[in-house]
Amino acid sequence: MFALSEEQQAIRQAVRAVCDAKVAPAAADVDASARFPQEAYDALVASDFHAAHIPEEYGGAGADALATAIVIEEVARACASSSLIPAVNKLGTMPLLLSASDEVKAAYLPKVATGEAMFSYCLSEPEAGSDAASMKTRALRDGDGYVLNGVKRWITNAGVSDFYTVMAVTEPGQGARGISAFVVEKSDEGVSFGAPEKKLGIKGSPTREVYLDNVRVPADRMIGDEGSGFATAMRTLDHTRVTIAAQAVGIAQGALDYALGYVQERQQFGKQIAQFQGLQFMIADMGMKVEAARQLTYAAAGRSERGDSDLTFFGAAAKAYASDVAMEVTTDAVQLLGGYGFTGDYPVERMMRDAKITQIYEGTNQVQRIVMARQLLAGVQSHL
Repeated sequence: MFALSEEQQAIRQAVRAVCDAKVAPAAADVDASARFPQEAYDALVASDFHAAHIPEEYGGAGADALATAIVIEEVARACASSSLIPAVNKLGTMPLLLSASDEVKAAYLPKVATGEAMFSYCLSEPEAGSDAASMKTRALRDGDGYVLNGVKRWITNAGVSDFYTVMAVTEPGQGARGISAFVVEKSDEGVSFGAPEKKLGIKGSPTREVYLDNVRVPADRMIGDEGSGFATAMRTLDHTRVTIAAQAVGIAQGALDYALGYVQERQQFGKQIAQFQGLQFMIADMGMKVEAARQLTYAAAGRSERGDSDLTFFGAAAKAYASDVAMEVTTDAVQLLGGYGFTGDYPVERMMRDAKITQIYEGTNQVQRIVMARQLLAGVQSHL
């Protein structure tokens, strides 16, 4: 049904080479120190994998959705925290690609393409997570601009990114139709950040609150028309859930690869533990599920690139399935390593911790199932 082109296979090999040399060696320290993986960022920028999705007209590599997914998958195989560099750059800039004026695109996308700046996405709030339309952040029209006030929570790479796509209410009482999107710059007066969250996993990717205190934004920094922000946010997630699925596949593959090496070296009862049928069944299930998740993710990536009508279903399905697989496979990898798997001396416990967030962010897997059910009931899924 599906095979990668020679170019796509070459991209995978190139990213893996960069990650084996520059990203994987620092992954344990990045996790233990809860520090931004600067060496990974520098290596990804040098190889043009930090924001591969940016179109060539803005100085980017112009990678399609599948190639971008492969990049994220391979980085996540080495270090999940580092994979949030290309993933969140896509999340932050996707609203611009979908809805912004040519002037806004020209002002910001080239800086991301060169690695001069990163872009984050500000949708969630303390009281608006899954129910994002209930956000409280306000954008009040004032002369030739808007004044933003509010708090955004769970913002990935906050404080490191220079630019932020911020959703805010411009028309109170209108629900989702009253929300607009803006580009906010880190340097804008009134922008500040909370303390880094102390997290279970992805510790190398800073997660902080973003505070907006009378932040004045010129009107020409609005993304799309007034009132179109929530629709843009949801369209964005249709595309970027594919990148979270790719991240989950990468984490799972990294854990499987490590476990395969371990079980062929570890000896018990006079033979490799890989020769025990009970472990072989576990390994078979792990490999089967990783490959199923990968194929579903790539199928969703194809729909993202084409803008197919069933992208919403496939994006949600890929994200939910791949993240559930990542949690299961990393847990099994810990089991295969026995007591060693439970220690920080081996990478699978980090991978297990990192995998958990893929079931939660960019829409919990419970929300994904609601999305899928609505799509199925509306009859929009393709019959392949």
